[in-house]
Amino acid sequence: MLDKFRTRYRIPSSRATWHNYDGGIYFTTICTSEQNNYFGKIVNGEIKLTKIGTYATTCIENISDHFPNAEIPLFVIMPNHIHAIVFVDSPDRDAACHVSTLTPTIEKNEKMRGIANKRGQLSTIIGSIKSAISRYANQNNIPFAWQSRFHDRIIRNQDELNRIAEYVENNPIQWESDELNTETQ
Repeated sequence: MLDKFRTRYRIPSSRATWHNYDGGIYFTTICTSEQNNYFGKIVNGEIKLTKIGTYATTCIENISDHFPNAEIPLFVIMPNHIHAIVFVDSPDRDAACHVSTLTPTIEKNEKMRGIANKRGQLSTIIGSIKSAISRYANQNNIPFAWQSRFHDRIIRNQDELNRIAEYVENNPIQWESDELNTETQ
Protein backbone atom coordinates (compact mmCIF):
# COMPACT_ATOMS: atom_id res chain seq x y z
CA MET A 1 0.00 0.00 0.00
CA LEU A 2 1.25 3.49 -0.85
CA ASP A 3 1.88 6.05 1.89
CA LYS A 4 0.20 9.43 1.85
CA PHE A 5 1.82 12.81 2.43
CA ARG A 6 -0.46 15.87 2.65
CA THR A 7 -3.41 13.72 1.53
CA ARG A 8 -1.63 12.66 -1.66
CA TYR A 9 -0.14 9.27 -2.40
CA ARG A 10 3.64 9.18 -2.40
CA ILE A 11 5.47 7.14 -4.99
CA PRO A 12 8.09 4.93 -3.34
CA SER A 13 11.71 5.82 -4.00
CA SER A 14 13.29 4.32 -7.10
CA ARG A 15 16.72 4.33 -5.46
CA ALA A 16 18.49 1.05 -4.75
CA THR A 17 17.75 0.07 -1.15
CA TRP A 18 21.14 -1.65 -0.80
CA HIS A 19 23.11 1.54 -1.64
CA ASN A 20 23.27 4.77 0.43
CA TYR A 21 24.23 7.14 -2.45
CA ASP A 22 26.89 8.86 -0.32
CA GLY A 23 29.65 7.64 -2.60
CA GLY A 24 30.01 6.14 -6.05
CA ILE A 25 29.86 6.92 -9.75
CA TYR A 26 26.45 7.60 -11.26
CA PHE A 27 24.90 8.22 -14.66
CA THR A 28 22.08 10.70 -14.11
CA THR A 29 19.35 12.10 -16.33
CA ILE A 30 17.35 15.15 -15.27
CA CYS A 31 14.36 16.04 -17.47
CA THR A 32 12.32 19.20 -17.86
CA SER A 33 8.60 19.15 -17.19
CA GLU A 34 6.61 17.70 -20.08
CA GLN A 35 9.92 17.46 -21.97
CA ASN A 36 9.75 21.13 -22.93
CA ASN A 37 12.85 22.35 -24.79
CA TYR A 38 13.98 25.03 -22.32
CA PHE A 39 17.73 24.55 -22.63
CA GLY A 40 18.26 25.07 -26.34
CA LYS A 41 18.05 23.54 -29.78
CA ILE A 42 20.17 20.97 -31.62
CA VAL A 43 21.54 22.39 -34.89
CA ASN A 44 23.79 20.19 -37.04
CA GLY A 45 24.52 17.85 -34.12
CA GLU A 46 25.45 20.64 -31.67
CA ILE A 47 23.44 22.24 -28.88
CA LYS A 48 22.74 25.96 -29.20
CA LEU A 49 22.02 26.94 -25.61
CA THR A 50 19.42 29.39 -24.38
CA LYS A 51 20.15 31.73 -21.48
CA ILE A 52 18.91 29.10 -18.99
CA GLY A 53 20.89 26.38 -20.79
CA THR A 54 24.04 28.47 -20.38
CA TYR A 55 23.28 28.96 -16.68
CA ALA A 56 22.71 25.19 -16.25
CA THR A 57 26.16 24.61 -17.77
CA THR A 58 27.72 27.02 -15.26
CA CYS A 59 25.98 25.32 -12.33
CA ILE A 60 27.23 21.90 -13.35
CA GLU A 61 30.77 23.07 -14.11
CA ASN A 62 31.01 24.66 -10.65
CA ILE A 63 29.49 21.83 -8.61
CA SER A 64 32.80 21.03 -6.87
CA ASP A 65 32.87 24.60 -5.48
CA HIS A 66 29.68 23.80 -3.58
CA PHE A 67 30.21 20.10 -2.93
CA PRO A 68 33.97 19.45 -2.58
CA ASN A 69 33.35 15.71 -2.54
CA ALA A 70 31.58 15.74 -5.91
CA GLU A 71 32.74 16.05 -9.48
CA ILE A 72 30.87 16.03 -12.78
CA PRO A 73 33.62 15.26 -15.30
CA LEU A 74 31.25 14.72 -18.22
CA PHE A 75 27.80 16.08 -18.99
CA VAL A 76 25.67 17.23 -21.87
CA ILE A 77 22.86 19.76 -21.85
CA MET A 78 20.17 18.71 -24.32
CA PRO A 79 17.08 20.75 -25.25
CA ASN A 80 14.89 19.09 -22.60
CA HIS A 81 17.20 17.08 -20.37
CA ILE A 82 20.66 16.87 -18.88
CA HIS A 83 22.86 13.77 -18.83
CA ALA A 84 25.73 13.77 -16.34
CA ILE A 85 28.28 11.38 -14.94
CA VAL A 86 28.60 12.25 -11.27
CA PHE A 87 31.47 11.12 -9.03
CA VAL A 88 30.73 11.31 -5.29
CA ASP A 89 33.37 10.52 -2.67
CA SER A 90 32.19 9.23 0.71
CA PRO A 91 32.98 12.37 2.70
CA ASP A 92 32.52 13.64 6.19
CA ARG A 93 28.88 14.65 5.59
CA ASP A 94 29.05 17.81 7.69
CA ALA A 95 32.04 19.20 5.78
CA ALA A 96 30.47 18.59 2.38
CA CYS A 97 26.99 19.93 3.05
CA HIS A 98 27.93 23.54 3.66
CA VAL A 99 25.45 26.24 2.74
CA SER A 100 26.06 27.54 -0.78
CA THR A 101 24.27 29.30 -3.59
CA LEU A 102 23.11 25.88 -4.74
CA THR A 103 21.52 24.98 -1.42
CA PRO A 104 17.84 25.92 -1.07
CA THR A 105 17.34 28.67 1.50
CA ILE A 106 13.75 27.78 2.47
CA GLU A 107 12.83 26.85 6.02
CA LYS A 108 12.11 23.15 6.50
CA ASN A 109 9.87 21.67 9.11
CA GLU A 110 11.23 18.86 11.30
CA LYS A 111 9.67 16.08 9.20
CA MET A 112 11.20 17.41 5.98
CA ARG A 113 14.56 17.97 7.71
CA GLY A 114 14.53 14.30 8.73
CA ILE A 115 13.81 13.21 5.18
CA ALA A 116 16.54 15.48 3.79
CA ASN A 117 19.11 14.09 6.23
CA LYS A 118 18.36 10.56 5.02
CA ARG A 119 18.95 11.41 1.36
CA GLY A 120 22.27 10.39 -0.06
CA GLN A 121 24.72 12.92 -1.40
CA LEU A 122 23.65 12.23 -5.00
CA SER A 123 20.08 13.40 -4.34
CA THR A 124 21.37 16.45 -2.48
CA ILE A 125 23.66 17.39 -5.38
CA ILE A 126 21.04 16.91 -8.10
CA GLY A 127 18.38 18.65 -5.98
CA SER A 128 20.71 21.62 -5.52
CA ILE A 129 21.37 21.89 -9.25
CA LYS A 130 17.65 21.75 -9.99
CA SER A 131 16.90 24.31 -7.29
CA ALA A 132 19.57 26.76 -8.50
CA ILE A 133 18.36 26.59 -12.11
CA SER A 134 14.71 27.00 -11.05
CA ARG A 135 15.62 29.98 -8.87
CA TYR A 136 17.55 31.56 -11.77
CA ALA A 137 14.57 31.08 -14.10
CA ASN A 138 12.21 32.65 -11.55
CA GLN A 139 14.52 35.61 -10.91
CA ASN A 140 14.82 36.26 -14.65
CA ASN A 141 11.15 35.64 -15.53
CA ILE A 142 12.05 32.68 -17.74
CA PRO A 143 9.28 30.07 -18.08
CA PHE A 144 10.73 26.84 -16.73
CA ALA A 145 9.82 23.68 -14.79
CA TRP A 146 11.46 20.36 -13.96
CA GLN A 147 10.01 16.88 -14.11
CA SER A 148 9.90 15.61 -10.54
CA ARG A 149 12.73 13.33 -9.51
CA PHE A 150 15.62 12.23 -11.72
CA HIS A 151 16.92 8.98 -13.11
CA ASP A 152 20.20 7.47 -11.99
CA ARG A 153 22.23 4.38 -12.67
CA ILE A 154 25.05 3.22 -10.44
CA ILE A 155 28.11 2.71 -12.66
CA ARG A 156 29.80 -0.49 -11.53
CA ASN A 157 32.91 -0.86 -13.70
CA GLN A 158 35.20 0.81 -16.24
CA ASP A 159 33.55 -0.80 -19.29
CA GLU A 160 30.15 0.51 -18.23
CA LEU A 161 31.66 3.96 -17.56
CA ASN A 162 33.25 3.99 -21.03
CA ARG A 163 29.96 3.02 -22.76
CA ILE A 164 28.01 5.68 -20.87
CA ALA A 165 30.66 8.35 -21.55
CA GLU A 166 30.45 7.58 -25.27
CA TYR A 167 26.63 7.80 -25.13
CA VAL A 168 26.79 11.19 -23.32
CA GLU A 169 29.35 12.61 -25.76
CA ASN A 170 27.35 11.46 -28.80
CA ASN A 171 23.91 12.43 -27.48
CA PRO A 172 23.59 15.68 -29.52
CA ILE A 173 24.56 13.86 -32.74
CA GLN A 174 21.89 11.20 -32.02
CA TRP A 175 19.16 13.77 -31.19
CA GLU A 176 17.01 12.95 -34.23
CA SER A 177 16.47 9.40 -32.94
CA ASP A 178 16.50 10.23 -29.19
CA GLU A 179 13.39 9.04 -27.34
CA LEU A 180 13.35 12.34 -25.42
CA ASN A 181 13.23 14.39 -28.64
CA THR A 182 9.69 15.76 -28.69
CA GLU A 183 10.28 17.64 -31.95
CA THR A 184 10.08 14.45 -34.04
CA GLN A 185 7.06 12.91 -32.30
